[in-house]
Amino acid sequence: MTPQRIHSLILLLLLTLLGLGLVQPSSGQDFMYQRFLRQHVDPEGTGGSNAYCNIMMQRRKMTSYQCKRVNTFIHEDIWNIRSICSTPSIQCKNGLMNCHEGVVKVTDCRETGGSRAPNCRYRATASIRRIVVACEGHPEVPVHFDK
Repeated sequence: MTPQRIHSLILLLLLTLLGLGLVQPSSGQDFMYQRFLRQHVDPEGTGGSNAYCNIMMQRRKMTSYQCKRVNTFIHEDIWNIRSICSTPSIQCKNGLMNCHEGVVKVTDCRETGGSRAPNCRYRATASIRRIVVACEGHPEVPVHFDK
């Protein structure tokens, strides 16, 4: 078998695996997905308290240099969150059409003002509400919390 034929077969195999969703397409997307998980997913947490927000925002590295003003933690299994990406596409705040919506249990953490990093202070609001996430890749995974 010639090297060119081997190269063609490898390329065909890779494209097939991408199409089946068995291979992640880019390290950039993987980084964005991992950041989404770190900043927004806490499946086992119940949330809802100011102390929860204060601890989680620090633990998840969102208060190191400055206080992140607002953050939402999603209290659902990651597979439930990923399934949001299979709902019909809607327009994101930036105008792109790669956003999807779903209803989940969340804790919204809002900085109270007057605190300084790394000792930021937050006010928590727990609810079950509609969220919008941007999704990318094959298979699509959440990479950005839009609203």
